[in-house]
Amino acid sequence: RVFLRAVNQFTSVLNRVFLGEKGFELQLWNNYFHLAVAFLTHESLQLETFSQAKRSKIIKKYGDMRKEIGFKIRDMWYNLGPHKINFIPEMVGPILEVTLVPEPELRKATIPIFFDMMQCEFN
Repeated sequence: RVFLRAVNQFTSVLNRVFLGEKGFELQLWNNYFHLAVAFLTHESLQLETFSQAKRSKIIKKYGDMRKEIGFKIRDMWYNLGPHKINFIPEMVGPILEVTLVPEPELRKATIPIFFDMMQCEFN
């Protein structure tokens, strides 16, 4: 949970300081996306591998942190605006990893990123 709070603070700074034309930092944004995907796909957060009792206890206490970070990945992707093209095709694999997590809401939130990537590349 502490790590998730730190990532949320980081997203705030990224959007505020490193998003504009003058301050855009490709490597920072790239690191952010890879960090978020690594967190989301980490084996200790894969609730499906736990017993029903343990899964329920974790969800009750912390919620499904994968969804929270997944929605943040989606939001950050759309915040990139014209900078998205800099992340194609490199981010296809990591985003695919996110969509393979067996959580329907997470898939619903991240699959449209692929369509957006295709649109960016086409345009």
